[in-house]
Amino acid sequence: MNLDIHQILVKYWGYGTFRPLQEDIINSVLEGRDTLALLPTGGGKSVCFQVPALAMEGLCIVVTPLIALMKDQVENLQKKGIRALAIHSGMTSYEIEVVINNCVYNDVKFLYLSPERLETDKIIHNIDRMSVNLLAVDEAHCISQWGYDFRPSYLKIAEIRKKLPGVPVLALTATATTDVIPDIQEKLEFSEKNVFRSSFERKNLTYVVLKEEDKLNRLLKVINNLKGSGIVYVRSRRKSVEIRNFLVTNHIMADFYHAGLDQKTRDIKQDLWMKGETRVMVATNAFGMGIDKPNVRFVAHMDIPDNIESYFQEAGRAGRDGKLSYAVLLYDNGDLADLNSHFETAFPPMETIKRVYRALGNYLQLAVGSGKDASFDFDIIKFCTNYNFNRIIAYNALRFLEKEGFIMLQEFSEADSKIHLKVNKEDIYKFQVENPKYDKFVKVLLRSYSGLFTDFVKISESQIASRLGISENRTINLLRTLEQFNILVYVKRKNQPQLTFLTERIDAKDIFISDEHYRNRKESAKRRIDAVIKYITSKTKCRNSLLLEYFGEKDTKRCGRCDVCVKRNKIELSELAFDNILHRIKPHLKEKPCSVNELTEILDGVNEDNILKVIQWLLDNDKLIYNKDKKLLWKS
Repeated sequence: MNLDIHQILVKYWGYGTFRPLQEDIINSVLEGRDTLALLPTGGGKSVCFQVPALAMEGLCIVVTPLIALMKDQVENLQKKGIRALAIHSGMTSYEIEVVINNCVYNDVKFLYLSPERLETDKIIHNIDRMSVNLLAVDEAHCISQWGYDFRPSYLKIAEIRKKLPGVPVLALTATATTDVIPDIQEKLEFSEKNVFRSSFERKNLTYVVLKEEDKLNRLLKVINNLKGSGIVYVRSRRKSVEIRNFLVTNHIMADFYHAGLDQKTRDIKQDLWMKGETRVMVATNAFGMGIDKPNVRFVAHMDIPDNIESYFQEAGRAGRDGKLSYAVLLYDNGDLADLNSHFETAFPPMETIKRVYRALGNYLQLAVGSGKDASFDFDIIKFCTNYNFNRIIAYNALRFLEKEGFIMLQEFSEADSKIHLKVNKEDIYKFQVENPKYDKFVKVLLRSYSGLFTDFVKISESQIASRLGISENRTINLLRTLEQFNILVYVKRKNQPQLTFLTERIDAKDIFISDEHYRNRKESAKRRIDAVIKYITSKTKCRNSLLLEYFGEKDTKRCGRCDVCVKRNKIELSELAFDNILHRIKPHLKEKPCSVNELTEILDGVNEDNILKVIQWLLDNDKLIYNKDKKLLWKS
């Protein structure tokens, strides 16, 4: 029996009403219909599957490729008193077994799965034993080869559906283009086409693109002219530190954030920014996923993004409270050259990819035919030094192997250690009686942490050590001793990025990626780069309209606030008057050169001053030129 969705919304989220389209999407799911939801960044996608899952009996499986986001959502649900668990790469076989048993036998409401885990035997053999009420597919564009972040493991979702007859699927994305929308539904085997689409327009967000030789000082002016907190995105870790130092020197409370920092440091930095104690976070794209800070007033990009989709997501982290906010992109000619160079290195030759794969197997000492689901600490700098690889090329080769489903790179390490008691309460009591020297230690564990008998629970070795008055090393040794006694399983926090083999290691010569597939992927990436360049270099089209048209929204209106519109506004003509003149003179100027007098005759009855204003604006913005006869010509 379904619970009332409005009561659930109030109870767990404290909201009295749903955002636009949320209720329609939820009701579609509750009716058992396969549903595709297209909502902008910050549009409340998670509520669309969490509310109906809570309204129905059973478990919701959520497929998402973003491990940081997965952990964040699991923690948020647990804070609300909702049982949520996750399975992702890097977990031990026993950890996965504990989660699966909880999902089969206990009252778990949400199981978050990374897509590569869908293919594991443990999931395939146990998923039909779970009482699944909904299959939610986040970042659904990843299933489409036309999407900007295609992942082959997403194609396995259709196979999983066969084990869940009658269970609806809810696919969600904030970045689907017109060719991706039908592809998502086809690949997920929708029973019927069913799309809910909210406009991607963010009416409170003003887009600004500035060509600047001195980007740092322009950034400083932007920050000083705007109130509130912000994010500055950069491409490299080195730049995040350098720009942060520049801002601090100029009296801005700023910090830096990137994937090379340990989890504890990242958590502290993020927390200070969330509280407003740090005003500006200078970060790589590792920052932002799962962060819902409503009062971000600006997002600035100091490097050109690789595609419109990721730019739109990152810029969309500004102004989630509905108040006026800014997305500013600063660039120079060197950045355009860097973008093309970055594109070329993103697609290493196949021989290079195979060489990196072979070196990786040797570096991790894996025999051919072994290693499936095995995770390793992975230091890419050491790896590249050992094999004399260019770091950027090696990284892109690894990312290509990841996209093809061979490996999984996890730049974030685990923040906390975890333990799980393997024995029941009677057996633990018996152990304490028979081993009195461990009695006090076991009692502190039981008093400090709940849920140890059913779940893996995060622990702090330093906290346990403090309560016992012993050293942290002694605490770790005691935990390992209890593990040897088969009393518990201890998973120590990982301080390095993790690399997981998703398949057995194969001979590098047997890695097959067709030339056509490789070429198609490269051509698709080139089209996305070209779209970014068009967005940046356009001087006559409203920024907001350019973005919306990229996502298939036609007949958009000027925003009136972006840098292009502001320039247009200075000619003091209404949009209607401007467009009327433009649409009448453009065909003539495309066909043949015309003088100003000829154009005023063509537009008989239109104010001549207004015609001159439009012509001057078109000249200023490089749309018109004078030919050798001093006549105006439309510049192709």
